[in-house]
Amino acid sequence: MALDSSNVRVAVTGAVSVGPTGTTAPTDADTALAVGFVDLGYVGEDGVTETRDRSTDTIKAWQNAAIIREVVTEAKLSYNFVLVETNKATVELFYGTTVAADGSIVINPGSGSGRHSLVLDVVDGDEVIRAYIPEAEVTEVGDQVYASGEPIGYEVTVTAYPSTALAGGTAKKWYSSLAS
Repeated sequence: MALDSSNVRVAVTGAVSVGPTGTTAPTDADTALAVGFVDLGYVGEDGVTETRDRSTDTIKAWQNAAIIREVVTEAKLSYNFVLVETNKATVELFYGTTVAADGSIVINPGSGSGRHSLVLDVVDGDEVIRAYIPEAEVTEVGDQVYASGEPIGYEVTVTAYPSTALAGGTAKKWYSSLAS
């Protein structure tokens, strides 16, 4: 295979958008998202981290104690990012509650945000990588720090769950540069 530096991608910019589960799914990397998806605004300078966790068990044979197989016992796909724009969608996702008409929220540390659909767009010039997670839930939140000269951040870890929309898969990705 020949080396081709034009295939090197950098996550120059992008967007994280959230919508209710069942919102019309994207069909490619470039088409505008359906009504119902809301851009969550600025993400902190570290961007978005996609993590694929897997746990496995090994099966050993009686003969020679040879390892003859390894089976996946647990698998998880998650995304972690810090939202640094304070807006209605960000606050509702972080706290798992609804912003009232007067701008207030009631915080219940035990309540979750429920399931949402999530779209992550990673943009490098004309090249786009889009990840669609039809069943996503905030499963961890970070500390909220109020400090002079620092943006107020809303750190969330979102876990992707298996979805019938993806035949049991948890996410679907499109790469605009790989489309024929």
